[in-house]
Amino acid sequence: MKYITAMLILALFSLPLPAQLKEQQRVHNAGLVMKEILNIPDGVPQQLLDKAECVIVLPSVIKLAFGFGGSYGRGVMTCRSAGEFSGAWGAPAMIALEGGSFGLQIGGQATDYVLLVMNPRGADSILSSKVKLGAGISASAGPKGRDAIAATDVTLRAEILSYSRSRGLFAGAFLDGSTLRPDNEANRRLYKREFTAKEIALGGKIPPTAAATELLSALNKNSPKNLSN
Repeated sequence: MKYITAMLILALFSLPLPAQLKEQQRVHNAGLVMKEILNIPDGVPQQLLDKAECVIVLPSVIKLAFGFGGSYGRGVMTCRSAGEFSGAWGAPAMIALEGGSFGLQIGGQATDYVLLVMNPRGADSILSSKVKLGAGISASAGPKGRDAIAATDVTLRAEILSYSRSRGLFAGAFLDGSTLRPDNEANRRLYKREFTAKEIALGGKIPPTAAATELLSALNKNSPKNLSN
């Protein structure tokens, strides 16, 4: 009987924590998406990635519609560490994307999004509270590959440049009207403490979890230095 009780207790403490594992998988999936998108020929322009202060990765954003369209996605935001965003890419903060649009729409699809945050104001706004793209913060569909050379000043002055990948197709993405906000509950589950999104992404004192290895490795390999200054 004692043996059975001991085994039950051991099994109980050996069970995975579903919530934490869910967040770890989310970070891992973001790393896979980032790695794959960075390997797309004529994808995210190198000169724009090198000038980005932060990157947001939103794997498998669901767009569902039946009369009223909407989008729902959960992902991560990682920023260059140290002063003036000059260091290596740091621990990711959990981010949520939400939005809606009216119109006759039927169907649904999953899309991967990568957003380049191009200045400190954009980074601070997203990490501090809910912001609406196109209103509270300027956003534009990002130019691809060699198209970056011909991009307009309006595009290149945007605080966020967005890209999408759906059904094998990669393109700049329009996300006006959608909102981004820190996912504080997910951050608490992932890091097991009450950290704000800003403390995680900009504080430089919180170590990333093992799940972030793929994401940070891909970014540090492809864009180790900030060339915006």
